[in-house]
Amino acid sequence: MVNYDHYTYRVTWSVEDEEFVGLCAEYPSLSYLDQDRNAALEGITNLVKEVVADLQANGEAVPEPIAERTYSGKFQVRIPPELHRKLAIEAAEENVSLNRYVSHKLAS
Repeated sequence: MVNYDHYTYRVTWSVEDEEFVGLCAEYPSLSYLDQDRNAALEGITNLVKEVVADLQANGEAVPEPIAERTYSGKFQVRIPPELHRKLAIEAAEENVSLNRYVSHKLAS
């Protein structure tokens, strides 16, 4: 059973709507607008709760919260050969592996 409180929520300002918008990363098609930031968060949380209950009641798949997923720490990225060479040179100049160099660049 999925706990809707474990999903990834955020609230941001919507220039177009002139209100705060509550979002949930696991449900990108859902949003909740409110003039109050806290109400926008509460609104999206309640909306997700309702969607999860509906999915479960209909025997449909419920997305696993990102926070509860297991990650290997590996992913592949395709880049142009020129960029690969540039990064390899920069890593060598820093006297670190390419992996460590790119990991540091991504983190900053």
